[in-house]
Amino acid sequence: MHVVLVAPEIPQNTGSIGRLCVATGATLHLIEPLGFSITDRHLRRAGLDYWPHVDLVRHPSWDAFATARPPGRLLCFSARAARSYTTARYREDDLLVFGGESRGLPPAIRAALAHATFGIPIASEHVRSLNLATAVAVVLYEALRQVGKV
Repeated sequence: MHVVLVAPEIPQNTGSIGRLCVATGATLHLIEPLGFSITDRHLRRAGLDYWPHVDLVRHPSWDAFATARPPGRLLCFSARAARSYTTARYREDDLLVFGGESRGLPPAIRAALAHATFGIPIASEHVRSLNLATAVAVVLYEALRQVGKV
C-alpha cells in the first residue's frame, strides 16, 4: 500500500503520517512543493524516532511522480467527494492520494481522477474537513482491513 501526499503543508501532519506508514508497512510518497523542509524539527518531533524507518520516496512534481510511480490504482481522497471511502474495494498495490491541508488536491488532478475520488463522511455542518493525518489513518486502515493486513 502507498500513501501519496501532494504538496503537504504542515510538518506535524507529515511526521504523523510517516509514523503511520512505518506502523503499517506503507510507502510514503511526498510530492513537492512541500510547505516545510524535510529536516524541519516539527516533522521530526511528530515522527519521533520513527522517521529514519519511513519507506520514503520524494518526487519533484506530480508529473515526475506519474512517470516514476509504482504500478497500482490511484485512489484520491477529498473533503468534497460524494462517494464514501468505504465504498472503494481496495487492493494491496493501491496508491492512496491526498492533497495539501489548505488547498486539497490540485484541480487538474481532481478532474483527471474524479472517477476514482472518495471522501470521508462528516456528520456535522460545523466541520469542513478532517485533519490530514486523521484522514490518512481512517482510509489506510480501512484499506488494510479490506485486504486482510490488519
